[in-house]
Amino acid sequence: MKQLSKNNLLLLLLALVIIISPLIINSSAPFEGADGEGEELIQVINPDYEPWFESIWEPPSGEVESVLFSVQVAIGAGVIGYVLGSMKEKKKIATHR
Repeated sequence: MKQLSKNNLLLLLLALVIIISPLIINSSAPFEGADGEGEELIQVINPDYEPWFESIWEPPSGEVESVLFSVQVAIGAGVIGYVLGSMKEKKKIATHR
């Protein structure tokens, strides 16, 4: 059990290094999503491009959009966690029979 804790701590520290290092290395860079970059590239390649469809609803602000994205991430993480936990429990039950 102690080894598992050390491995988890090491993985957590590694994840933090991976997350924080780009912010330290290039702190002046605008860390934006890929949507805007893709839109700009499409306009460069084909200035006459017309989107196939428009959004049904546009969030009123960037903050609302961020909250909705965060909720989506939380739901997805919960579903993945539930499935992985169920699979682990089923395997645990099957090995104890």
